[in-house]
Amino acid sequence: MGEKLGEGKTKEVFDMDEDHVLLKFKDSITAGDGLKKDEMEGKGILNAQTSAILFRLLEKEGIKTHYVGMKDERTMIVKKLSMIPVEVVARNIATGSIVKRLPIKEGEVFNPPIVEFFLKDDARHDPLLNYSHMEYFKLMNRKEANESEEIIKSAINVISDYIKKRGLILFDLKLEFGRIDGEMIVGDEISLDSMRVRSPNGDIYDKDLYRRGESLEKVKSRYQEFLRLISN
Repeated sequence: MGEKLGEGKTKEVFDMDEDHVLLKFKDSITAGDGLKKDEMEGKGILNAQTSAILFRLLEKEGIKTHYVGMKDERTMIVKKLSMIPVEVVARNIATGSIVKRLPIKEGEVFNPPIVEFFLKDDARHDPLLNYSHMEYFKLMNRKEANESEEIIKSAINVISDYIKKRGLILFDLKLEFGRIDGEMIVGDEISLDSMRVRSPNGDIYDKDLYRRGESLEKVKSRYQEFLRLISN
């Protein structure tokens, strides 16, 4: 593996060649902007494999991502992007922060999905951004913000349809974007750390289990079950 270029809460980035880097998924699981943290054995493999399946799904549907292939079970080969420190979130069904911030009830359905932007800044708890903020901070121009909004609406529809056929419901989805030659490309990961998935009877499959204090064994078993379902 080449020189380490960077490290986040759940992944390490290594140099590969002029156009690619390696994304190695760690076993760390975090919540509360990193204030809560544990090691969940095998989580990196589960998230890498889940991300690979969902990136391939998006690519098949014409949505460009940084995914190239897998080096090993927890290390992904990806295109080298200039990442944008913005989280783009699309919501199909209300849960999480939106019901705390706005007069919206848990479980309200959004059609079309509501899209929100957040600055990646743990110290400030990832504050909400609008188009003007992003232009002011030179994060995205208006055209790029519009484009990322359309991409995530397409992505949430694609993934929703895919997991619905496996008996599950996608509540919301977070994507991160980077640029190659000025083009907006989906980067980072797509896993149960970055979306909320429920069964029709309300069973939670995503990181909300960890946020709510469930055991690491239960969290891992749901991550495993989700990977098994989407692998078929």
